[in-house]
Amino acid sequence: MTRGILKAAVKRGALVAAANWPVTLIQASADSLFKLLLAAPLIGGVFLVALAVGSEPDVLITLESREMIAAIGGALLAQPLVLASLVLALAIVAVGGSLFVFLIKGGTVATLVRSERESGAIEEPPLHVSAVVRAGRFSVDSYVEAAWRLFPRYARLGFVLMAIYVVSGLVYFAAIALRDTAAGWGATAAVTIVFAFWITVVNLLYLLVQIVIAADDCSVAAAARRVAAFVRRERRRVAALFALMLAIIVAATGASLLATAALGLVAFVPFFGLAALPLQLLAWLLRGLVFQYLGLTSAGAYLTLYRGFSGAQVQRFSGSGSPVPVHG
Repeated sequence: MTRGILKAAVKRGALVAAANWPVTLIQASADSLFKLLLAAPLIGGVFLVALAVGSEPDVLITLESREMIAAIGGALLAQPLVLASLVLALAIVAVGGSLFVFLIKGGTVATLVRSERESGAIEEPPLHVSAVVRAGRFSVDSYVEAAWRLFPRYARLGFVLMAIYVVSGLVYFAAIALRDTAAGWGATAAVTIVFAFWITVVNLLYLLVQIVIAADDCSVAAAARRVAAFVRRERRRVAALFALMLAIIVAATGASLLATAALGLVAFVPFFGLAALPLQLLAWLLRGLVFQYLGLTSAGAYLTLYRGFSGAQVQRFSGSGSPVPVHG
């Protein structure tokens, strides 16, 4: 029974994401812009460090990873002004870019919520393209309105996520620094795996709270309580869907790495090497779109599960004669 529900949820999420394909383009563009904004101060930091060290930037970049990290770390610690400037630039770009991403995310999730709620049983066979097209609910006006309406709540939630990231990162680096040196790299690998799993779970809860905020139009605190009830009651389905989507993303990542390696081999061929750069740019673009689509598919699948849970809760309260909880 659970397998059939998960299959229907994933299929419905994929169709809802496909019906609202413009949000995939918008979300991929926003994430790419955010990464480019973060890269700017990092590249500038390399030049600042190169000037502080007294070497050429290209020489610094060609160093091995350990040597480059040691050189950059030593130079930054020896030059407090350079370190403060780099940290300030990264903080400004991270906060400003994150606010932009939060704004875009509000319109994206709201569009998916409306489409999933109003699209009918599009996942039931036979699959008709016309039904999928009619399930689309994207429009510029509604997207902008939803983005502005949800932005304050998404911004508060996003800053909570950033705080968790910072604290988790500090704990991780402290654990690495205080690890038993006799344990070797095994302890480091174990701590890294635990850290990666923790961040993945945090991201899942963050996505679920975003979904509930948009679906129920409630506050961050109310959404967190409803997510806790949802995960507690539907923990098996949520865990199974999480594992399924994680496996799909890992498989897609592996395929992306293989494609990148293949393009790297093509670059060594004299004639075909001329086409390597545009092919790499195209592969980078397709990779961003595919991973955004997978992310929106998972959001649609969780939406389907949550809508079923919310409907069951309403029926349970109505059948018991208790007042039905009011969203908001």
